[in-house]
Amino acid sequence: MDAAIEQFFSQAHWSLLIASIALLLGVLGKAADLLVDQAVELSEDLRIPKMVVGATIVSLGTTTPEAAVSVLAAVKGAPGLALGNSVGSVIADTGLILGVACLIAPLKLDPKIVNRQGWMQLGAGVLLVLLSLPWNDPAEAFAAGGRLAQGSGFLLVALLVAYLYVSVRWAGQARASIPSGVIHHSSAWLTLLKLVASVALVVAAAHLVIPAVEEAAHRISVPESIVAATLVAFGTSLPELVTAVTAARRGHGELAVGNVIGADILNVLFVAGTAAAVTSGGLRAGSDFFTILYPAMLLILVIFRTGIIVSRDVLRRGFGFVLLAAYGVYLVIAYFYLPGGMPGH
Repeated sequence: MDAAIEQFFSQAHWSLLIASIALLLGVLGKAADLLVDQAVELSEDLRIPKMVVGATIVSLGTTTPEAAVSVLAAVKGAPGLALGNSVGSVIADTGLILGVACLIAPLKLDPKIVNRQGWMQLGAGVLLVLLSLPWNDPAEAFAAGGRLAQGSGFLLVALLVAYLYVSVRWAGQARASIPSGVIHHSSAWLTLLKLVASVALVVAAAHLVIPAVEEAAHRISVPESIVAATLVAFGTSLPELVTAVTAARRGHGELAVGNVIGADILNVLFVAGTAAAVTSGGLRAGSDFFTILYPAMLLILVIFRTGIIVSRDVLRRGFGFVLLAAYGVYLVIAYFYLPGGMPGH
């Protein structure tokens, strides 16, 4: 399917290519608007905080395609791609996407929820590193790398089930604490279906627009390294990006933050977990994971946790600059020191 899409754009006339990009960007923007509208409406229908909706339903929808890509890559014998996709997405979601969202507008927070979900976000990242270490000689990881074993993959999937279960429980508790009238379940189910459809539309439009823009970049002789470090690397995170930007622009900062936190948790438990679980040899983490990728992921997650503690109830624009600066440093290091310039994507 991907090959057919790339072939279509490679053979398209310039006018058709430009028209396709314009149309797809328009669809992507409209789909993001619909997604945010339906997420907010579902939050109001069920009396669930927007951050919880973003951290569960929305993030689960936007990360499912990444899990499918990673599982397919692992089955086809490219487990490094699967793990790189997971780690690279956590870094991009937290550094780039949340940074951009903060610059658009200060992001309101529910301190109790963001701390609860945020510690799980950091814990998932730390757990991924610990499970990848060669515990017979941990220092050897910096020279020979490590491995996320199949058993560790099953553990992450089990934790995914537990995360979804407790998220449902927390949502129920939050709903009980918010005074309101009668909950219209039929309306909520319809809103949920619309939300799922809008997530699917965002993901589909993002999946199509990247190869179209990539082809246009090639035609105007943009260097391959620049294309790899931007379009290809950001491709799988584009649904989270447009969702967070749209939510921030429309004053729903809790939804943007929840989407990023939930996507980070799911990138570890869902994306890396399922990819490792379906591969008998697990996912190999090369030495570059321990020298660059894992440290960058943990550093950005720690910066985010620190920002949450300091900011309390609002993530301000200044913190957006801090996140983007950290992500920019990572990009420079990755470009010069990682094989191929960027991880996974």
